[in-house]
Amino acid sequence: MPHSVNLISTIAAALGLALALGFVAARLKLPALVGYLLAGVVIGPYTPGFVADMAMASQLAEIGVMLLMFGVGLHFSFGDLLAVRRIAVPGAVVQMMVATALGMALAVWWGWSWGGALVFGLALSVASTVVLLRALETLGILDSHTGRIAVGWLVVEDLAMVLVLVLLPPLAGSLGGNGAQGQAVDGAALWKTLGWTLLQVGGFVALMLLVGRRLFPWVLWQVARTGSRELFTLCVVAAAVSIAFGSAALFGVSFALGAFFAGMVMRESEFSHRAAEESLPLRDAFAVLFFVSVGMLFNPSVLWDRPVQVLAVVAIIMLGKTLAAAALVLAFRYPLNTALTVSASLAQIGEFSFILVALGSSLGLLPAEGASLVLAGALISMALNPMLFRAIAPLQDWLRARSALARRLEQRDDPLAELPMTTDSRYLARQVVLVGYGRVGRRVAAALAANDIPYVVAEQNRELVESLRESGVAAVFGDAVDPAVLIQAHIARAAMLVIATPDTLNVRQIIGTARMLNPHIEAVVRSHNSDEARRLTQECDSAVFLADEALAQAMSRYVVERTETRRARATAPAALHSRI
Repeated sequence: MPHSVNLISTIAAALGLALALGFVAARLKLPALVGYLLAGVVIGPYTPGFVADMAMASQLAEIGVMLLMFGVGLHFSFGDLLAVRRIAVPGAVVQMMVATALGMALAVWWGWSWGGALVFGLALSVASTVVLLRALETLGILDSHTGRIAVGWLVVEDLAMVLVLVLLPPLAGSLGGNGAQGQAVDGAALWKTLGWTLLQVGGFVALMLLVGRRLFPWVLWQVARTGSRELFTLCVVAAAVSIAFGSAALFGVSFALGAFFAGMVMRESEFSHRAAEESLPLRDAFAVLFFVSVGMLFNPSVLWDRPVQVLAVVAIIMLGKTLAAAALVLAFRYPLNTALTVSASLAQIGEFSFILVALGSSLGLLPAEGASLVLAGALISMALNPMLFRAIAPLQDWLRARSALARRLEQRDDPLAELPMTTDSRYLARQVVLVGYGRVGRRVAAALAANDIPYVVAEQNRELVESLRESGVAAVFGDAVDPAVLIQAHIARAAMLVIATPDTLNVRQIIGTARMLNPHIEAVVRSHNSDEARRLTQECDSAVFLADEALAQAMSRYVVERTETRRARATAPAALHSRI
């Protein structure tokens, strides 16, 4: 050919083969993700045949990470992040420490240096944001409280890894590697580097929250006013990629973190939902390229050359991290389902692990076999992670049936899990039980309070329940799927059940439990899908409010009322004139 077509050949081979193998995986009842990863192995340098441009694929995958994190930011406000800070911050820090310690112990046992062991342990401690988001979106729980905890947890991990990536080069000399110009760094220089890093990250966050929250929504509004769909889509993509690149170049934060905060500030615009929809096709396509690029890094020979070491790495990722995260979530007195979901979310490693491995190898800290083991652990954990999510519900049922400890964990004495003894009797009979206190739940609660209708809130966010209790609102903490939560909300004597959570997976179970305790209770449910709304109406005999339909009804009612008012004003002078 007359010119280089590396970009075209890489995209064509990656997407074409990913489609074929993803389809085969889906027909075999396996996650399509497995097919994407295998596509990368096939076109990678360690298998015969066509070899795609790895550098090109890596950069394309980075764009996918930016767009995906931008989309998450569009649905994840700063308030959501603050709402889960009490569990996300200590949980992420402790879980990373446990996973790092396990990885270091294993590497030291193999005879590696302390520096190599530290890099290896850190690489096993941080989960893949791309894999997590894809799993949460598939389950439909990205916007749930459990999903916010998992995403907030990973945001904290990303912030921690930014510090690690900045501090590792000056520390490499002290850890046995090449270091900065081959010399160790003293304590003063270390603290100076740490302070400068914190100042950069803090400056970036402050700039995005103080300036970005006003500037970027204004820009989006100006572009939307042109009426051009192409310009609007271009504005969304340009904002995601440009802000991510600028944040990395000017402030030293990761592309993923920069794109995430860009999405968070764009969320302030009234066009945030449209921005999310416009960027969705590109996000999906580039996310596939990310998984293909991961597969290209994998050398299959490590599976038969070092099978025991590979199994040990996978065990740390999928058992060590999982058990540590589950124990931490339970220690914060969250339900068993939340603990299992969050722990499954973290049972894999991804993009930051690859960056850290590349940096550790370039600094002479991590041996060559370490990179192969981390990539093997990443590939296997990514492939198995969707299956782990599928096992959550059966595992929870099995634990409840056979483990007295699991039943005690769900039924333990928690002051927030039941209404105080001083609760007024008007909240214990003929009240409304409101499940979920998010954007919709708050509006429903405000309407009930304005009309002096008593209600009890059932919410999974402990901090939110504490805040509601302090403001005098009757609230219980827990997952409404658990019958004990509805019992504590006095569902047996309630007049109505309102399910205002965006998670509709467990709606049938909640309504079933409520009607078992109160056969005549009326249920009201929200939905975002017309087919789902129709099924819920038929199966649960409930009033289901569809977002688009409710909006259309409100607009129609307003138009009719305004039209009738104008008609009345127009006919009034004529009627007066006829009487005269």
